[in-house]
Amino acid sequence: MKAVWMMALLANSFVLSAQKPDLTGVWAPYRGGRGADPKIAAAVAPVDAPPLALKPEYAKPYEAKRAAEAESLKRGEQLATGAVSCIPYGMPTMMSIALYPVEFIQAPKQITIISEAFSEVRRVYMDRPQMKIDDVPPGYYGRSVGHWDGETLVVDTVGVKTAVPGYRGMPHSEQMHITERIRLAAPDYLHDQITIEDPVVLEKPITYTLAYKRSPGYEMVEFVCDNNREYVDEKGVVRMRLKGQ
Repeated sequence: MKAVWMMALLANSFVLSAQKPDLTGVWAPYRGGRGADPKIAAAVAPVDAPPLALKPEYAKPYEAKRAAEAESLKRGEQLATGAVSCIPYGMPTMMSIALYPVEFIQAPKQITIISEAFSEVRRVYMDRPQMKIDDVPPGYYGRSVGHWDGETLVVDTVGVKTAVPGYRGMPHSEQMHITERIRLAAPDYLHDQITIEDPVVLEKPITYTLAYKRSPGYEMVEFVCDNNREYVDEKGVVRMRLKGQ
């Protein structure tokens, strides 16, 4: 009887482990299913986010900032961002920076996510309780805990400091709460559905989806913001430091 019980337990453990896909590897940002098999293009295309629903006291300065950025670009100038000062992007922006890939390193107790841009690192602690937001020391990446919901990795993140720009540069409070549902949308295509909640800044949560394609054999390269020749002038415009300056 004991042997039968042990066999059943092992069989159940095998089923549970089989439900957890291996996300280990390098994933490149993927847009709109281009180049994919037409039969799965719709499945792997990222889902566009609706407009931000900021509360009025935050919406007005946010829109003014975006308008200033647009006017600056028309003049061929770029207003400063944290990247110019070699400041990490932080969460959630680090999950999709231009064409730079991200790497997942999967282990039973921790999943490590590394962005090639700025060599940013997140640690997702598996099957641990999340701390209260007020107990998490504010940082660029916050504290992330995860668990498997069938074949989907669910990640809960809190504690991103307010100096870190949010999605599309939106402001956020210390109460920002990020939930990710990461899954294989198709073989070699990964989706990260991100929901941001912030009762202080947002009228309602915002949800959007990032898509990635596996890059077999790709080796992540070092990205260090060193000897940066860009600087920010007194008007907040990015300038290039000329030799001798």
